[in-house]
Amino acid sequence: MTVAADVITVAHSPDSDDAFMFFALAEGLVDTEGLSFVHELSDIESLNRRAAKGELAVSAVSFHAYAFLSERYLLLPHGASFGDGYGPVLVAKDPIPREAIERGEVVVASPGARTTAHLALSLWAPGVRTQVCRFDEISDGVREGRLAAGVLIHEGQLTYAREALTAIVDLGRWWKEETGLPLPLGGNVVRRDLGAERIGRISRALSRSIEYGLTHREEALNHALRYARGLDRAEADRFVQMYVNRWTRGYGPEGRRAVQCLLDRAHAAGLVPAVDAEYAP
Repeated sequence: MTVAADVITVAHSPDSDDAFMFFALAEGLVDTEGLSFVHELSDIESLNRRAAKGELAVSAVSFHAYAFLSERYLLLPHGASFGDGYGPVLVAKDPIPREAIERGEVVVASPGARTTAHLALSLWAPGVRTQVCRFDEISDGVREGRLAAGVLIHEGQLTYAREALTAIVDLGRWWKEETGLPLPLGGNVVRRDLGAERIGRISRALSRSIEYGLTHREEALNHALRYARGLDRAEADRFVQMYVNRWTRGYGPEGRRAVQCLLDRAHAAGLVPAVDAEYAP
């Protein structure tokens, strides 16, 4: 188990946006109401798998994965990442027709079977054939011709053009055009068995950490640069602005509608079980 007394393990991705929002918590800069947090960093698909086993008390997960975790976990009301007209990008060396991808004529590299990028790709191109690859190996694989196409997440969304890769579709932009809503990519979940009182303290501590980062931006950005994977400061700042914003502070009615829309459409397509998103206070 990842919780003992008032020690809480918080698992998240080693990315600049997650590092930004968890900075104040990691550095002990905010009131934690007596909780002690231990941070564990891992790629999002590994976190999805571990949460599926109930190993993690608090974790970042993909919304795709959440559809399979909802009986054990609640969504925390803070810390989500939405792509508001942008998101994971399907790339190749040369243009590929959507119809060819839908017919399974091209194998597309996916950053994880339970990532929201994988789910969005499957909604955009029913019938797509995929192979799972490490998210940080997809760009090189496509550029070097070992992969025909791949979905880029994290910093790859900003760097693919300088690697001479062609965008087939920005799945966040497609989703916005399709639904009028932002694409919910990942959120933070908390295990239900921690109890309402402790969950409340965890939720408030996370909220304080996000607010601290947003109001001490340069300080938090300096910390986030350690995890920026090839981005310069201006690019890292842009990436943080994309994914640590008003949606991160709280879902609001539109954010919750976007989450439910994604889950409902995925269920209608036979990709996930029927789920009503539930949030911690």
